[in-house]
Amino acid sequence: MSFSDLFDTGFKQRNQGHFASIVRVAMENGHLSVEERAFIDKLAKKLEITEDEYKEILANPYKYPVNPPHLYVQRLERLYDLSRMVYADHILGPKQKEILTRFSLALGFTPGNVKYIVDKALSLLVMGVDSETFVYEMQHMNK
Repeated sequence: MSFSDLFDTGFKQRNQGHFASIVRVAMENGHLSVEERAFIDKLAKKLEITEDEYKEILANPYKYPVNPPHLYVQRLERLYDLSRMVYADHILGPKQKEILTRFSLALGFTPGNVKYIVDKALSLLVMGVDSETFVYEMQHMNK
């Protein structure tokens, strides 16, 4: 096995774990709404999840390892990615805040601050900021 094969496998496994984590959060109420399903479908394409992997993950999302970001900056970067996906095309419509709140809690943000974090994240996306600005603004939102 070549070095590039190891990288591809690790990248693929991380994407599967990330996708499974999002599916777990989306399915925490026992089912996926139409909006959540559309979001999951779009996310699967972005993360290059195959049809077979998609079916397997939806059948048992707990089978895949969780790859939580340990550093605060990494959580903010992941929040930026998730926020962009939630905000893009307005697939989730009025459920954007609800699902982003659930994702934020799953990323380890505290329940006491999550409303402010989600509001700030969505407002930054409305302004069209890049990832570096997003992370900086989120780190300094209380100053």
